[in-house]
Amino acid sequence: MEWEVRLIEWMQENSGEFSQVLGKICAFIGGEKGLLLMLLIVMFCWKKEVGKRIALILASVNSYLPMIKSVVMRPRPYMEYPDRVEARVLVESGAAAQDVSAQGYSFPSMHSASVTAAYITLASKVKKRLVWILSICLSFLVGVSRPAVGAHYPTDVLAGWIFGFVIIGIFSLLDRFVEKAWIRHIILLAFALPGVFFVRTQDYFTSLGVLIGVIAAIPFEEKYVGFKDTSNVFAKVLRVICAFLIFFVMNKLLKMPFSGEFLSGNSLAALLIRTARYAITIFVIIGVYPMVFPVFDKIKTS
Repeated sequence: MEWEVRLIEWMQENSGEFSQVLGKICAFIGGEKGLLLMLLIVMFCWKKEVGKRIALILASVNSYLPMIKSVVMRPRPYMEYPDRVEARVLVESGAAAQDVSAQGYSFPSMHSASVTAAYITLASKVKKRLVWILSICLSFLVGVSRPAVGAHYPTDVLAGWIFGFVIIGIFSLLDRFVEKAWIRHIILLAFALPGVFFVRTQDYFTSLGVLIGVIAAIPFEEKYVGFKDTSNVFAKVLRVICAFLIFFVMNKLLKMPFSGEFLSGNSLAALLIRTARYAITIFVIIGVYPMVFPVFDKIKTS
């Protein structure tokens, strides 16, 4: 709609240097690495069970939305109006701005939905007014920043906010009516799998891999690892830092058997390899890696 393009133009014309920096910060917070950092801090430094729930919520949101995107097929503002809207932040910085496979479609906003679902869930578990206020403000800022950087139309953001709350509601209904956790997990995965047949964007296959990895890691960790929450600050820092190192190292190692040209393509084979890479990486980080946590606890006291 024309009013949306004009609003984006106005936001970009009247945003100063600070606003542009803020937009990039918000893009990081709602992006892959920012959400991973938030998840690791909650799961490894605060409460494991809350982290598991947020992991499932994030993986579900980011698996379901690309399916909606691929049905609506709304181009991003900078794709549709390259002469009027500047692409200040890209989903995949190494890919071309017009590459739909890498950058994804516009409607709805995954950043808005992900941040809303994750941080509102966190606030509901912390149960403190300040955390509620910060979570709501952060969800609002991330949403508003998306049109400002040219990545989304305002209606994309509104739909993202709504979808974030819808996912929270779906999880509450599953908790209420489905007693066994493994059945709830199968239901979540069943809703995500149809996208394999019609979605050809990287974001979907990334998130599908994350969802599979989380669903596999949770029962494995519960049965074979059973790590405990810790009050040891030194151990908390080590847990998060080493998890990030594992993420980046495994991301590199699992790419090595394949050519860069193959991995950057949008063939089904390349996309399924992407899913497998993320599933293995997340399974290792959440399910296997916590086996070393007792060592971290001993380092400080030895």
